[in-house]
Amino acid sequence: MSNSAVSANRLELLQIAEAVAREKLIDPDLVIEAMEDSLGKAARSRYGAELDIRANIDRKSGEMTMFRAREVVEEVENHFIEMSLEEARAVNPEAEVGSIITDPLPPMDFGRVAAQTAKQVIVQRVRDAERERTYEEFKDRVGEIINGVVRRVEYGNVIVDLGRGEGIIRRDQLINREPFRVGDRVRSFIREVKEEARGPQIFLSRTAPEFMAELFKMEVPEIYDGVIEIKAVARDPGSRAKIGVISFDNSIDPVGACVGMRGSRVQAVVSELNGEKIDIIPWTEDGATFLVNALQPAEVAKVVMDEDADRVEVVVPDDQLSLAIGRRGQNVRLASQLTGWDIDIMTEAEESERRQAEFATRTQLFQDTMNVDEMVAQLLVSEGFTSLEEVAYVEIDELTVVDGFDTETAEELQARARESLEELNAKALEKARELGVQEDLIEFDGLSPQMIMALAEDGILDLAEFATCADWELAGGYSVVDNKRVKDDGLLEKFDVGLEEAQYLVMTARVTLGIVDPSAIIVEELDEDGNPIPAEETAEGEVEAVGAAEESARG
Repeated sequence: MSNSAVSANRLELLQIAEAVAREKLIDPDLVIEAMEDSLGKAARSRYGAELDIRANIDRKSGEMTMFRAREVVEEVENHFIEMSLEEARAVNPEAEVGSIITDPLPPMDFGRVAAQTAKQVIVQRVRDAERERTYEEFKDRVGEIINGVVRRVEYGNVIVDLGRGEGIIRRDQLINREPFRVGDRVRSFIREVKEEARGPQIFLSRTAPEFMAELFKMEVPEIYDGVIEIKAVARDPGSRAKIGVISFDNSIDPVGACVGMRGSRVQAVVSELNGEKIDIIPWTEDGATFLVNALQPAEVAKVVMDEDADRVEVVVPDDQLSLAIGRRGQNVRLASQLTGWDIDIMTEAEESERRQAEFATRTQLFQDTMNVDEMVAQLLVSEGFTSLEEVAYVEIDELTVVDGFDTETAEELQARARESLEELNAKALEKARELGVQEDLIEFDGLSPQMIMALAEDGILDLAEFATCADWELAGGYSVVDNKRVKDDGLLEKFDVGLEEAQYLVMTARVTLGIVDPSAIIVEELDEDGNPIPAEETAEGEVEAVGAAEESARG
C-alpha cells in the first residue's frame, strides 16, 4: 500500500511539472529544475544553510534523491562546501581538483516553512522563465502590427493583452487620447521591446509613422510585393498625414494603387486611424519636385534650395500663402517632416521686396567703397557681383562683358576695389591690434584682416585660442532646442567660410602649433555628390591620434 502511494506521489510531481509548463508555455525541464533548486534550498533550512545541498528528480520515474555536494580543491578554505584532494581520493580514487564529491542524505519531511520557501522559489523561477520566453518571442517582432485586447487603463496609458505577453500604449502614443475601454480590441505597432528587471516591457504605438506604413502594406498588395515602396511618412496623428510613394513598375500608378477603387484602400487606413486625412504624394529623387508635390494642395512659384544648411526657400503666389502654411502651420510642418528640409515660405510680393532691399544695399556698398555713380554700381549688382573682393580679383573678361564697360573702365574699377580693400584691411588690422590680437594669428595663412577683426571682437586673440575652435563655431550650423531647429551663427559665416574650410583652418592651426601630427590627419574622400565615403578600414593609431589632438586642443 505504502509503495503504491509513494509511486503515485512521484508521478504526481512529474504531472505537476507538465501542467505548469503547459499552462505557462515553457519547457517542462525548467519547471523540474526549479523544483530541484527549491527543494535544495528548503533542505538547507533543516541541515544547515552553510552546506551545499542539492536535490535531483528523475525525469522518468519522478523519484527524488538529496545529497550534499563538496568541491575538490588544493587548499580548503571552507570545509562545509570544499574538501582536499587527499580526502576525496579516500572516497573516490579517481577524484581530481575541480571534481564534485556527493554524499547521499536520508529522505526528509518538509515542514510548513520549508514547503513555503520551496513554493516561492518555484513560482519565481517559473515567472523568470515566462518572462524570458516572452522577451525571446517579441524581441524580433519590433516593427510589426499586432492585435490585442485592452486589459486595463492606468492614468491614460492602455495596457494591452497580447496573448503571450502584455504591452503598453502610453498616453502620448494614442491618437487624440482615444477612449479605449476594458475588453476593446486594439491594433497597434510594436515600437520597442526592452528587457527590464521587472520583466520584458513591450511598448506599442498608434501614432508612429511606421504604423501607417504597415497599415498601407496590409491594404495594398503592391506594397507588400515590393512593386510600390513607401519612401517617407509624416503624421499629425488623428488630424492629417502625408505619405510619399514610388512605383518600380511604369505601368502602375503608385498614388492610384494606394487610393484604391473609389478610395477603398486608403479609406480602410483612414478608418483605423480615427479619420486621419491622408495626402498620398508621388516620391521623386529630385528634391525640388518632391517638395513642390509635398506642399499640395498649394501651388508653388519658385524653390531655392540651400543644401549645406538643409533649408529651402519656397515662393508662393500671394493668394496661396495660407493654403501652403495650412491650419496652425500643419501643411508646411508635415511637408518639412516628409522631405527632411527646413522650409521658409514667402509670397512673391515679399520676395520681390527682399530682392529690392538686397539690390539697394549692394548698390550702396559699391557707391560708398569704390566712389562710383549709382548706374555703375547697379550694373555691377545686376551682373551678380556681391562684394569688393569679387570685383577686385575676378578675371578682367568678367567685367568687360558688362554693357558699357571697356577694358580701361574694368581696370579702373578693379584698381578702385583693391585700393578700397587695402584701406579697409588696414583699418581692420589696426582695430584688431588695439583689441590685443597676437602676431601669430595675424600671420596665419587663410584668415583675412576682416576675419581676424571678427575673431578679435569675440575674444579670440592668438593662434592657440583659434585652434580650440570647433568648425561649427566658425562656419555656423544648426542645433535642436525643444525639438526645434535653431540657427547657430558662425564667427566667419558672413565671409562665406563653409564647414570644410573651417575644418581645414582649425586643423592647420593645430598642426602649426604642434598639437596634431600631420600624418595622423584622416582626410575623408567625397563622392560625386560631396558626401563622405565611409572608410573600410581606419588605423586605430590614427583615430587615437586625432582624438588625443582634439582633447589636447580643448584642454
